[in-house]
Amino acid sequence: MKITWLGHACFRIEACGNILLIDPFLTGNSLFTGDPVAATEGCTHIVLTHGHDDHVGDTVEIAERTGATVLAVFELANYLAGKGVAKVEPCNPGGTIYGRGVDITFTKAYHSSSTMDATGNPIYLGNPCGVIVQAENKAVYHMGDTEIFGDMALINEVFAPEVGLVPIGDRFTMGAKQAAMACKRYFNFNTIVPMHYGTFPIIDQEPSKFIMEMGEDVRKVFVPEMGLPFTV
Repeated sequence: MKITWLGHACFRIEACGNILLIDPFLTGNSLFTGDPVAATEGCTHIVLTHGHDDHVGDTVEIAERTGATVLAVFELANYLAGKGVAKVEPCNPGGTIYGRGVDITFTKAYHSSSTMDATGNPIYLGNPCGVIVQAENKAVYHMGDTEIFGDMALINEVFAPEVGLVPIGDRFTMGAKQAAMACKRYFNFNTIVPMHYGTFPIIDQEPSKFIMEMGEDVRKVFVPEMGLPFTV
């Protein structure tokens, strides 16, 4: 399985002939310095954790250009269908969408999920989620935007993810201390990739505090270079 971090919470995952984009926030993403068309080339599926603009990002444009299917919680999927996305697969926490070699399960997350209409009024877009990607006998857990919560223990019991994509930026998600506690208390990850930092001035700008909080488990932390694929 090949994974590429594209800044913020956006990842490209290639497995079993599928190319998944999770939370494809590219336009306006200060950490993304590549070519959006090249970064999304061949995309077969777009997986969204929730409806905030810095996660839905370029979904509509990418889906139109590539023909990708969008997987999202029910309300968000229907909202994007109304925006012209031709292929959507709605789901909800606890449910799995089974694909050719790749299964996507939505889990709970503790956050919010909305956007604004043209007049500035909020549009509710369903519950926020985390995502489990199962492929090639591996499980990757993209936590979405969330705080720490005790049911992470159940997520580990059910899926035993080897790879964790973990928000660490504070203010809108877990900060370094809670994120490290979640990784150490509830999971036995082989690889931990910090995310959701450095994009906006009011969140943590780099992962050093998280790395320090990981203590003896720091060997599991991998900080990828933006746009450079790595294999798990």
